[in-house]
Amino acid sequence: MNTEFQIPETDEVFADLLNEEMDGKSLMGSVVKGTIVKITPDFIMVDVGLKSEGRIPVREFGQNPELNIGDTVEVYIDRYEDRDGNIVLSREKARREEAWQDLEKAMNAGERINGVIFGRVKGGFTVDLNGAIAFLPGSQIDIRPIRDISPLMGISQPFQILKMDKLRGNIVVSRRVVLEETRAESRAELIDAIKEGSVLDGVVKNITDYGAFIDLGGVDGLLHVTDISWKRINHPAEVLTIGQNVKVQVIKFNEDNQRISLGMKQLESDPWQNVEEKFHVGDVCKGKVTNITDYGAFVELEDGIEGLVHVSEMSWTRKNVHPGKIVSTSQEVEVKVLEVDSEKRRISLGIKQCTENPWAAYLEEHPLGSVIEGKIKNITEFGLFIGLNDEIDGMIHLSDISWDKSGEEAVKDYTKGQEIQAKIIDVDVEKERISLGIKQLTEDANASAFEGLNKGDNVKASVTEVTEDGLNVEVNGVAGTIKKSDLAREKSGQDLNRFKAGDEVEAKITVADKKKGKLVLSIKALEIEEEKKALEEYSNTTSGSTLGEALGEALKKK
Repeated sequence: MNTEFQIPETDEVFADLLNEEMDGKSLMGSVVKGTIVKITPDFIMVDVGLKSEGRIPVREFGQNPELNIGDTVEVYIDRYEDRDGNIVLSREKARREEAWQDLEKAMNAGERINGVIFGRVKGGFTVDLNGAIAFLPGSQIDIRPIRDISPLMGISQPFQILKMDKLRGNIVVSRRVVLEETRAESRAELIDAIKEGSVLDGVVKNITDYGAFIDLGGVDGLLHVTDISWKRINHPAEVLTIGQNVKVQVIKFNEDNQRISLGMKQLESDPWQNVEEKFHVGDVCKGKVTNITDYGAFVELEDGIEGLVHVSEMSWTRKNVHPGKIVSTSQEVEVKVLEVDSEKRRISLGIKQCTENPWAAYLEEHPLGSVIEGKIKNITEFGLFIGLNDEIDGMIHLSDISWDKSGEEAVKDYTKGQEIQAKIIDVDVEKERISLGIKQLTEDANASAFEGLNKGDNVKASVTEVTEDGLNVEVNGVAGTIKKSDLAREKSGQDLNRFKAGDEVEAKITVADKKKGKLVLSIKALEIEEEKKALEEYSNTTSGSTLGEALGEALKKK
């Protein structure tokens, strides 16, 4: 038998076939190089060195591919045989596999990879990374929220790979990380270049009650509400919106904490320059009420220039009223310039000065001494308030109610709402006061009695009563008093037992108030005056005499 020859030949063929099949299967799921052997309108036939060729749809090579027979291409071995016995190849999977390898290298090296955002999915967007599809979360698209992403779609831009899972085919990328790194680099450059007075472009990042934060391209600055505009702004949102591009000037830069203060109004001319040439004291202008406070209202005279109408300058007659009850916001009013202070950037205005002063007008119609009629509007501890017309009141002080009664007693004779007559006794237009009197309507009984009684006169008085404090006396029918300390110059002469009712004494008038009916006398003052006269009279004629001798002589003669 020739078994020795046949067995090796059979073993050799079997081994080749086994190796060929195993090699083919070992290549499944890998990328190999193949040669194009045939091109049809729908398929490309590629020889990868196995027992049969594989075919790949033309669409996997892209639109209008420039391919020729004999070209070498990289393909992915998907399956060893299909139902027709052909090897199943994929150009698309080959590109994807190649892309995965490149992406893994980039992720491990921390490198950025270019990609194109091409679709929107739940929670984010899809990105084409040169054949591999990645997921871009919405939070990773930018540093700050973006309302419209359309300008970022369809263009090649760098991304950072955050996570890869080849088994599941998941890739997560971030555009925000790239922007933050770029922002950090530009931030350092920007801070080095920032100087006070620099003019920069920025984007409104956030708006608060006290101002807005401006993104200068890597670093934020604060634009305070008072530095947005020369005109009054109650809230930054009246002028600015998030995402708005603005031009700002660096007002202050603190290098220690890198805090930047910005301004917009500094880029415009200051309307307060030469304000004294525009507005003069006494000018009457028109303006718009911009703000109302407890102490007054601010009126805008022109863009950036406001004046204050203090509550006291709003109305001649409406006192202790909140300014909001006199004017309203945005109301156009006529005002008069009362004061201009360009250094303090203040203009004081008045509304009431643009109308006639009712106090002056009333005085013209009712001069001093006029008798008026009015209704008692209020009774207080210091007098009566009388309504003179719809706008103004007059006041009767307690002391001007009666000649005979004290104010507290006299006021009890009157009630609120009672119609009375009174005389105008004083008008102060500046202080907006009209003083009235009831007792002035009649003659004062004491007034005639006081005629001839003046302060400093020496008179004879009759003692009507001796009290603990001194003497009650009467001079020409007018009651008066002498204090105990004024009964004599010497203390020994101040003994009240020396006096009794009916005695007549000589004294000097020290107080003679006809209006109040008050008369005060002093015996002590009279004695001092007589001694002084005696000294003057005998000082020359009794030269060399003692003081006692001179006085004794003078008194003896008297």
